[in-house]
Amino acid sequence: MPSSIEIIATLLFAVAVIHTFSVPAFARLAHRGGPHAGFWHLFSEVEAVFGVWAFVLIVAMAALAGPSHAIEYMDTRNFTEPLFVFVIMVVAASRPILELVGLLVRLVARALPLRRELATFFVVMSLVPLGGSFITEPAAMTLAAILLRDAYFRTSGRAGFKYLTLGVLFVNVSIGGVLTSYAAPPVLMVASTFGWDSAFMLQHFGWRAAVAVCLNAALLTLVCRKALLERSVGTGGGVDAPEGADSRPPVPVVVMLVHLAFLVAVVLSAHHPAIFLGLLMMFIGFSEAYKRHQNRLMIKEGLMVGFFLAGLVVLGGLQKWWLQDLLGGLEPFVLFWGATALTAITDNAALTYLGSLVEGTNEAWRYMLVAGAVTGGGLTVIANAPNPAGFAILKNHFPDGSISSGRLFLSALAPTLVAAVMFLLPV
Repeated sequence: MPSSIEIIATLLFAVAVIHTFSVPAFARLAHRGGPHAGFWHLFSEVEAVFGVWAFVLIVAMAALAGPSHAIEYMDTRNFTEPLFVFVIMVVAASRPILELVGLLVRLVARALPLRRELATFFVVMSLVPLGGSFITEPAAMTLAAILLRDAYFRTSGRAGFKYLTLGVLFVNVSIGGVLTSYAAPPVLMVASTFGWDSAFMLQHFGWRAAVAVCLNAALLTLVCRKALLERSVGTGGGVDAPEGADSRPPVPVVVMLVHLAFLVAVVLSAHHPAIFLGLLMMFIGFSEAYKRHQNRLMIKEGLMVGFFLAGLVVLGGLQKWWLQDLLGGLEPFVLFWGATALTAITDNAALTYLGSLVEGTNEAWRYMLVAGAVTGGGLTVIANAPNPAGFAILKNHFPDGSISSGRLFLSALAPTLVAAVMFLLPV
């Protein structure tokens, strides 16, 4: 039988999920003004949702079981992932890294037998998410979201295009990180337990994911072809800008290389908060020393995303009592679709971790668990750890400054089905 605290945690988790889908309503209330506009604005911030309800849980826990119990629970949570996402967002979003990635995108786009407008968009939606297998998914999400924001999302209106693009982006980032065993959170949580290395991931998951990512990007480019060619969605800025359009002096190669070194160092120290937080301090110092080559660092946005993920860690830590038994009772094929659906309302890393605790599973069951978890990672903001980063970067360019979770879900369905077909193909 679950304890009263576990039941309260599950109820609050459900409230947080409902709150996530209700964010546009709170945004409209905030825009009306009035004495409580600030309160409604807080509730309209997706990044604050799980952190706020996690705070309620800790208060309830302290009231019911005593402050020492609440403190002990917090001390036993692992906040490495929220901290890492915060740090990688700040580093990856720096101007030297963005210019380097933009240069690579343009080089690859130039090699494709397509019009520049189509090729550039396709590369951003495919190559950058696949790069998440090497620089981690949060870094890929940050880079892709900023490239999209600067090149395509600053145009007012075009909500349909933006939702379709966001849905494909979230799905592609979720599945694009499975070419290696360390870059995707749901894979990282089970790789050691299941004995999966990067060679295994590439053989069983990687090629399927790469095909799905390219198919999704190609289909989206085809659907949006007219708008892209007419430039009714392009801003003519960022990676979509013609060569030499940026009036600022280019970032020196040495500065780019230093930033790249920081990025690589953060990725390599992803499991060691003391190291990557120290690297962040050094990075901020270097950025301040060469401020003329920088944009504003995304510290506030990164902190908000970290707050969201930390809240998810706190609330998700007490869902084991129902989620683990549910997963253990499913056959492999049913498990795939169950994991895909459950990911939308939980978190795919938490889902695979709980699945790894189920005893007596075979290789087919494990494959379906992870495949389903990454397939459903684009359906909602909470489905995959990097998603809140994309939300934070892009939300202000949607109507009312917020993203409808319902429209995101619908927009992500088609690319999710493409991913599902690829992962369910027989070997």
